[in-house]
Amino acid sequence: VALDYVPKEGLNWVGNVNELNAGYAADGYARIKGISAVVSTFGVGELSLLNAIAGAYSEYVPIVHVVGTPSTLSQRDGMLLHHTLGNGNFEVFSDMSKNISCAMAKLNDPHEAATLIDNAIRECWVQSRPVYITLPTDMVQKKVEGERLKTPINLDHPANQADKEDYVVDVVLKYLHAAKNPIILVDACAQRHRVLDEVHDLIEKSNLPTFVAPMGKGAVNEALPNYGGVYAGDGSNAGVRERVESSDLILSIGNIKSDFNTTGFTYRISQLSTIDFHSNYVRVKFSEYPGVRMQGVLRKVVDKMGELNVQPGPKASNEIEHKDKEVSHDQAITHDWLWPRIGQWLQPNDIVITETGTAAFGIWETKFPKGVSALSQVLWGSIGYSVGACQGAALAAKEIGDDRRTILFVGDGSFELTAQEISTMLRQNLHPIIFVICNEGYTIER
Repeated sequence: VALDYVPKEGLNWVGNVNELNAGYAADGYARIKGISAVVSTFGVGELSLLNAIAGAYSEYVPIVHVVGTPSTLSQRDGMLLHHTLGNGNFEVFSDMSKNISCAMAKLNDPHEAATLIDNAIRECWVQSRPVYITLPTDMVQKKVEGERLKTPINLDHPANQADKEDYVVDVVLKYLHAAKNPIILVDACAQRHRVLDEVHDLIEKSNLPTFVAPMGKGAVNEALPNYGGVYAGDGSNAGVRERVESSDLILSIGNIKSDFNTTGFTYRISQLSTIDFHSNYVRVKFSEYPGVRMQGVLRKVVDKMGELNVQPGPKASNEIEHKDKEVSHDQAITHDWLWPRIGQWLQPNDIVITETGTAAFGIWETKFPKGVSALSQVLWGSIGYSVGACQGAALAAKEIGDDRRTILFVGDGSFELTAQEISTMLRQNLHPIIFVICNEGYTIER
């Protein structure tokens, strides 16, 4: 019943081939446009989505998941319905989603529905994670109070306590001014929690050597002269590890120290030389300040910073080494040649999606032009994610009206898992560029 209202309200029904792919597409869409929604049926449909929703939860991607459920009467009476476990328990599937949703709204009462919906959308945006909303069939056409629609949902975070924020800023500035060779390290949560304006101002005003973690690819303007490349412990770009680990102060913004993001936990950074900025706390060396969000702190640090000690760092480039330039037509394509060459071909503002494994690791060696957005599941790492995410990202760019290329790098094994979404791309008149890396399949597993 609810889906009948989609075209009536001027919404675009995408209609993915299956629920898992729809979840991946919603993830890619949200990473480009800011937030997304996906609709599934009760039980069989929502369970197919759980892998994608769990990935979005782990990587801080805001998705509104709406589940069409049986009527409140059917649930109350424990009726033996299709798509159930046959035991009268209608809570079992929502219980499965509870730990991968930052808020849940069960619309069983029209008097509460508007409040629950608004709260779920707010939490989805503010926490940058999925929310779960159930819509019983007998609630779809119920009348609700419409007065709330006149007031936009407040999506702002509460401001930091002023004196506490000022104290943290002073502590940060004390160590920053004392440092002899500070650097900036940017990661995924700077993107997810929307502090890139502050980060870019910090990078440009300070002129400090700046690096990104793998999950932070695309978070900063890699065309800036002080951009130095990817820091990932043993997997860092040439010269990066030495520069980062010799720094006496690291401004670490939104860092996620997962195994893939640190090349098997091979970071060698002391907490004594690190200031961590996060969405709900700031940690200066071993002193933690809970409840102090990084956005307000970063803004004041930029405004009050003044002159710093700046020691130059390595320069990222897409130069192909001489030994790799002379490639004959019958030779296998090497990573040392491919990824810098891709960097030479990319254009400003491209959207680049890389699949878990070969492409996700290889793209570390590609220096992006200005404005490139990078999508990859470095933490969750679900094989096949990138094809669905490509469809969602391309659709988001089309709706925004950007003339941006959407480019996918996927292995032949991963491609087989979700290749059905090519049909959705065709139906939606999307034109991504897809590179299928044929290396005999499932290299990440082998």
